[in-house]
Amino acid sequence: MSASATTSVKLDPEIRARVQRLAASRRRSAHWILLEAVRQYVEREETLESFRRGAIAAWDDYQSTGLHVTAAEADTWLARLEAGDEVAPPECHE
Repeated sequence: MSASATTSVKLDPEIRARVQRLAASRRRSAHWILLEAVRQYVEREETLESFRRGAIAAWDDYQSTGLHVTAAEADTWLARLEAGDEVAPPECHE
C-alpha cells in the first residue's frame, strides 16, 4: 500500500463547477476526476519529454557523425511497413 499526501489546489468557481458537473455525469467523485486529470497530464508530459530527449540525442548523433537517411528513404520504408512487409530500416549514410 502506498502512502498518499494531501495537496491543495485552488480552482476558480467556473472550473470547480465544471469538474463537479463532469463528476456527476460520470458518477465519480470530483476527487477522482481531479486525480485522473493530473495522472493523464503527467503521463502525457513525461511522454513528450521522452520524445524531446530522443530528438535531441538524434540531433547530437547526426551533428557528430553526419549519418542520416533522407525523408524519401524513410517514407519508402514506412510505406512498406504499413503494407505489412517485414523490412529493416534503411541504412544511414553521409
